[in-house]
Amino acid sequence: MLLAFHEAEAAAARGEVPVGAVVTDKAGTILASAGNRTLELKDPTAHAEMLAIRAAARALNSERLIGCDLYVTLEPCAMCAGAISFARIRRLYFGAADEKMGAVEHGSRFFAQATCHHRPDVYSGIGEERAKILLREFFQSRR
Repeated sequence: MLLAFHEAEAAAARGEVPVGAVVTDKAGTILASAGNRTLELKDPTAHAEMLAIRAAARALNSERLIGCDLYVTLEPCAMCAGAISFARIRRLYFGAADEKMGAVEHGSRFFAQATCHHRPDVYSGIGEERAKILLREFFQSRR
């Protein structure tokens, strides 16, 4: 999770919403890490989770990340939750809850839907306070 926070801080330094993500294999080896790049890439899908999942899939040369874990500083949105499910991520660890756009424990609760074909084990609140502070400071600096 420490690397995810470093990625989030780097995203903030680029003017992006400070969210970072890391994918590891079942042994804990880091396969990919990324921070948000939606502004830089002019791409609404360039969320940290999406970028990290894409990079991990390339690293494994597979569209499935079976046995892999995802660490992210903020609760994933519906788009990212869908990608997590399609990638068959084993475990999802996230920091701060996102009551507005989150889709794991808030909003659509993607993994709780009957139509969801793969549900990772979910662990929330990992580094929650640090994630909240990072986000709060970022948005306060923008006002």
